[in-house]
Amino acid sequence: MKIKLVMDSSGDRYEFDGIDFQSVPMKILAGNREFVDNKDLDLAEMVDYLKNYTGKSSTACPGVGEYLESFGDYNIVYVVTITSNLSGSYNSAKVASEQYMEMYPERKVYVFDSLSTGPEMVILAEKIVECVNKGMEFEELVKCVLDYHETIRLVYSLESLRNLVNNGRVPAAVAKIADVLSIRLIGIASDEGTLKPTGKARGEKKVPVELFEYMTSHGYVGGRVRISHCFNETAAKKVEETIRETYPQADIHIARANGLDCFYAELGGLLVAYEHI
Repeated sequence: MKIKLVMDSSGDRYEFDGIDFQSVPMKILAGNREFVDNKDLDLAEMVDYLKNYTGKSSTACPGVGEYLESFGDYNIVYVVTITSNLSGSYNSAKVASEQYMEMYPERKVYVFDSLSTGPEMVILAEKIVECVNKGMEFEELVKCVLDYHETIRLVYSLESLRNLVNNGRVPAAVAKIADVLSIRLIGIASDEGTLKPTGKARGEKKVPVELFEYMTSHGYVGGRVRISHCFNETAAKKVEETIRETYPQADIHIARANGLDCFYAELGGLLVAYEHI
């Protein structure tokens, strides 16, 4: 039985241990530039370019054909996508899965809508791998992962809102006030899969405490934590240290975000996914 895991590149992984894996690239479009979010992307160059770019920008999700190609010759494929409320990636993957199963009726594909991005997708993918290694059948695994999805949240901190403004997702006046006052926006991925501001922190030093307080007030008791950062490993480690002061044995992993999440989170941004009760 050949099993494969596929994620679009907003999952912040180009490689994944323990299973046959493929990342399907998103694209970031700004002016006449197109940045393909794969392992060859010069992320530092992209971030620097976008920092000084003042025009409209957008993103493009993988097409149906790209997903079909990624499924390859496998009996079972599990797909994890960025929230369907921010991208068409989920819809592309769903159409591709239906076409794939029409071509190969004996094969199965399931597409998980993360209703989030980045590290929450990573936690879902890790759960899939765990279930595969336990030998779960397709239907059992899908139910297990869907149930587990109810126990994960994402909270984030953004230093800049420039790309969200250029992408038409945040009013320019809000971004200007935040920049002038050195405010870091704190927010979550809502249950509907949208970006929902919940508060603010004045200066980066207060961000770890604000994030941890949100986590503990929403059910975190020392479980798994995955942190993605856009060239801000120092702040990511401060979040880890803050968590470990209360939960020293917590399972925490830090990784740099891929291109798509660096586009939205921007330089200095943090994304924190965690298990809750």
